[in-house]
Amino acid sequence: MMLNLIKPFFVLAPMDDVTDTVFRQVIADCAKPDLFFTEFVNVDGLQSKGRPRLIHKVALTQKEKPVVAQIWGKVPANYEKTAAELVEMGFAGIDINMGCPDKTIVKNGCCSALINDRDLAVAIIAAVKRGVNGRVPVSVKIRTGWNEVDFTWPELILEQGIDMLTVHGRTTKEMSKVPARWNDIAQIAKIRDRVAPTTLIVGNGDVESRVHGEQLAKQYKLDGIMIGRAIFTDPYIFSKQSPWKNMTEKDRLRLFKKHIELFQQTYQNRERNWQGLKRMAKVYVHGIENASLFRDQLMRSESLDGMLEVIESKIS
Repeated sequence: MMLNLIKPFFVLAPMDDVTDTVFRQVIADCAKPDLFFTEFVNVDGLQSKGRPRLIHKVALTQKEKPVVAQIWGKVPANYEKTAAELVEMGFAGIDINMGCPDKTIVKNGCCSALINDRDLAVAIIAAVKRGVNGRVPVSVKIRTGWNEVDFTWPELILEQGIDMLTVHGRTTKEMSKVPARWNDIAQIAKIRDRVAPTTLIVGNGDVESRVHGEQLAKQYKLDGIMIGRAIFTDPYIFSKQSPWKNMTEKDRLRLFKKHIELFQQTYQNRERNWQGLKRMAKVYVHGIENASLFRDQLMRSESLDGMLEVIESKIS
């Protein structure tokens, strides 16, 4: 079972403390991708006393749909229960994060560390499939290996009967320190053709624009393209003809103001630390006059209202 997507389709990558419901709604109003992914949320935390502190990570509105919920953790039973709950919440699919290279997470044997515990990886996929029970697609996101490229890893994942596999074209140890290798992603697509011909393959790594993504999809024979960090350079990146470079400074800052105000409305009970919005400033202030000075003013703000005052001073 898979969403009816026109190939190549485009996906906004899951990014912790970035791709929350507020950011997704802002991007949906600019240029909506074919699929959104949530931030990755820990299933073991959701099924514990810590659930109230995490549940905001899977907030969802109609504007963003379709959205795939990305989950991670270690206990298969928690994956199964969480997957079932997320389907009931209205998510269009469940994605298992087996690709994050964060050292703290990997040290605990989660995400990309699962390449070294393949029995657990297989058990996790089976648990999610039980929880979903055929109602929505199940997908997995991986890297190409641990210290070096290892094609037995994606082959094993493909053998589990998943609907989609997203491949980041670097190993765990490489983090983002080297260019993504799209030839490796293409090789995994060939393995898919042999092992699981109905599974969709999505490429991820250093995609600069929609046009660039379309070129990569065609060249390497991929079904979809995932864009991550490039969203920080252009909120309209999923548009075929982005207006961002030609937008005035005031229009860019009005969009940032909208982002902040939506954040205030969404998290009225302080479910989320507002300081994260300072990180988002680079999306909107890049390239404007005296950008460094203006961003410094935003960084020194002591509240969201303070940030809004700084922005108003620039656009009034």
